[in-house]
Amino acid sequence: MQALSLAAALLLSASAAFAQEAGKLGTPLGHEEAQPAAEQSSMGDLLSKGYQIKAAVPNGGKFVVFMQKDQSAYACEMQSLTASRCGTLN
Repeated sequence: MQALSLAAALLLSASAAFAQEAGKLGTPLGHEEAQPAAEQSSMGDLLSKGYQIKAAVPNGGKFVVFMQKDQSAYACEMQSLTASRCGTLN
């Protein structure tokens, strides 16, 4: 369980460092983040493309799941047992 927590912390810190390097300030509160449709996916789609689950972190009543394949990574919000939405991290 400690390894899972460590992996999640590493992924979060790596994504924060990437965002700082990219010079993004983030989405203002109250606004929905706009992403191109090509960057959004579901966990089922990503699993079928060979992505692997690397970590899962509770976030309130939901879970955030981190998936990776080669140099590509996604963060997925589990909305229910059958519904998820994912966005690319890099």
